[in-house]
Amino acid sequence: MKKKVVILGSTGSIGTQTLDVARKQGDIEILGLTANNRIEMLEEQIEAFHPQIVCVMNEEKAQVLKERLNAKGLITEVVTGVEGLVKVATIQEAEIVVTAVVGMIGLLPTIEAIKAGKTIALANKETLVTAGELVMDLARENNVEILPVDSEHSAIFQSLQGNTRKSIDHLILTASGGPFRTFSKEQLKEVTVEQALKHPNWVMGSKITIDSATLMNKGLEVIEAKHLFNVAPSEIEVVVHKESIVHSMVAYKDGSVIAQLGMPDMRHPIAYALNYPERKEATYIEKLDLVKIGSLSFEAPRMEAFPCLKLAYDALAIGGTMPAVLNAANEEVVAAFLNKQIGFLQIPEIIHRVMEAHISISKPSLEQILECDQWARKYCREQVSKCY
Repeated sequence: MKKKVVILGSTGSIGTQTLDVARKQGDIEILGLTANNRIEMLEEQIEAFHPQIVCVMNEEKAQVLKERLNAKGLITEVVTGVEGLVKVATIQEAEIVVTAVVGMIGLLPTIEAIKAGKTIALANKETLVTAGELVMDLARENNVEILPVDSEHSAIFQSLQGNTRKSIDHLILTASGGPFRTFSKEQLKEVTVEQALKHPNWVMGSKITIDSATLMNKGLEVIEAKHLFNVAPSEIEVVVHKESIVHSMVAYKDGSVIAQLGMPDMRHPIAYALNYPERKEATYIEKLDLVKIGSLSFEAPRMEAFPCLKLAYDALAIGGTMPAVLNAANEEVVAAFLNKQIGFLQIPEIIHRVMEAHISISKPSLEQILECDQWARKYCREQVSKCY
C-alpha cells in the first residue's frame, strides 16, 4: 500500500526534496500539491506525479495553469487562495500533510488538516512559533501526530525514542552559525544580500537562509522546540556547530547525551517523517564518514553580535502573542533586507522596536493571533520606510 501524501509548498526547497524522496522510494502517492506562483515548476510536478488537486495562491497564475493543463488533457483540479490551500490540506484520502510553505500562510491549512485527522509532517516553523499552544492542544484533542521535518527537531525527536519525558535534563539545538559566524560587529555592518544568501552547509530558500545568517532561524526553532517537546525555555540550549553533522542532541538526567548525526541533507528528516516509525533504506543520501570528517567543533552562540536569538528567547519568555509579533516582524524585515531597503544589522533593531511597541495578549485566540500578526506587519513596514 502506498502512503498518500499532500505537500503544501511543493515548489520550495523542502517541497522539491520531498518529491525527490517520493520519486526515489516509489511507495508514496502524491494526492495534492500547492505553490505560490511558480506554475512552470508546478506543471512539471503535475506531469510527473498526477495529483488529484493543486492550489496556486496567485489567482491569475491559477487560471493560466488551468488552461495549460486542459490543453494537455490533464485532469488535475486547480484551486486558488487560502480556501484552496485548505481544500488541498484536507483531501479525504490523504494520510500525511507535509507543511512546507514558508511563513504565516501555513497556519490555517495546518489547523484544518489537524481537525481532519491528518498526520502533520511539519516543516513550517511559523505554525508553532505563532500559535504553538493552540496547535498542540488541537493535535492532542484530535489524536494527531506532528512529526518534525526541521533537521534539528527531527534529530531531537529521534534522540527521544525509547525514553520518557521525565528523564530529560535539557535539549541541545545545534546551529551552523551561518556565513558570518566569525564576523565582528563592524564587519556585519557591511555584509551584502549576496553574502548572506551563501550558506556554508545547506541549500535552502532565501528567507530561511537569511534567518540562518541572523540566527533568527535558531531562535524560531527554540520556540518551536518548546511546544513540540513540552519543555521550558530554560531547558533549551543552543550550541554552534559549524560542520552541521550533529543535527541536535538530548541531554538526560543520568548524564548521557544522545545525538543524531548525518550529512547535511534535508531528505533524511523528510524520509524519516514520511516513513515513521519505520526506517527505509535511502541509498540516495550520502553516508556519514566520521574519519573523513575528522573533527567536530562546538562553541557558544555570540548573542551580542547576533541579537535575533536573544529576541526569540525574550518573546518566548513573554509568551502570548509576542512570538507571533516577533515572527511577523522578522518576515517583513527579511523581505526588506532582500529588497536592499535595510542593512543586515537593522534586522534585529527593527524587530526589537516592534516588540517594544506591542502589549502581549496571554492565551490568545486564533483571531487575536492573526490580528496581532497584521498589526506587527503594518508597524514594521512603517519602521522600514523610515530607513530610506
